[in-house]
Amino acid sequence: MRRLRPDFGLNLRMLFSLLLLAALYTLFVWVLAQAGVGFLGIVVFAGGLLLVQYYFSDQLILATMGARILRPGEDPELEQMVARLAQLADIPTPKIALVRTDMPNAFATGRSPRHAVVAVTTGLLQRLTPGEVEAVLAHEITHVHNRDMALITMASFFATIASYIVQLAFWFMPLGGFGGGFGGNRRDGGNAALVYLASFIVWIVSFFLIRAFSRYREYAADRGSAILTGQPSQLMSALVKLHQSSRIPRKDLRHAETLQALFIMPAATQSAIYELFQTHPTLEHRLDHLRRLEQEINK
Repeated sequence: MRRLRPDFGLNLRMLFSLLLLAALYTLFVWVLAQAGVGFLGIVVFAGGLLLVQYYFSDQLILATMGARILRPGEDPELEQMVARLAQLADIPTPKIALVRTDMPNAFATGRSPRHAVVAVTTGLLQRLTPGEVEAVLAHEITHVHNRDMALITMASFFATIASYIVQLAFWFMPLGGFGGGFGGNRRDGGNAALVYLASFIVWIVSFFLIRAFSRYREYAADRGSAILTGQPSQLMSALVKLHQSSRIPRKDLRHAETLQALFIMPAATQSAIYELFQTHPTLEHRLDHLRRLEQEINK
């Protein structure tokens, strides 16, 4: 992959968020162990869900969006663009999918570079210039190169377990269920309360940490686009156009909002005030980041 100087600040923030997640999850496991919870069944169940997500999420996502894998030769210009970018990024050429919707967006999915799919919408192809489309594709190719889907899935493992425990508590505690724990010490209601409280805290804190990590991955993908194309201005222009686009059918928007973590530009309108709750940085922050990269490239 073409190189710029490492962004130590960005790398440090990503590492810090992962270390906080690791510390949070370690404390969570310790609390469960101290409470005497037999949580093997929960781990197996949550692990099974994550394995399904890991191996089949690409098919589920493509089906949800109504994406169709393009046949070889169906769109030679797009195929050549993706193949060239994949070669520059030193990854196998991903499959290309097309989503027929006026919503302008793109996303990448797949558990590894060998099983990756890069999808674009007809709305995006209609609105952007070839240079802007290439910049967007370079962003998605970088996600594939960085194995971001697998990273987010692994980072979410214990958060999924905590969420599962919280949901079980919500549904069964009003009915007097679970007594003192999940298959462990049913006589100790205090332990059960501790487990539920710890799970709730882990669920909430991990929500923000995983979103912070996701935002850093978006910055990294923007950086990758700048490196692969050598033209950060093309991605800047594309992001502005995607942000300003308003002709999005409500049906397509409702489908997209559930998958917005995958998109280059979230389907829902965002503001800086709520950035902590979001999987993507604000447009202003992304443009500032790309301007700095442009200055670095032009030195």
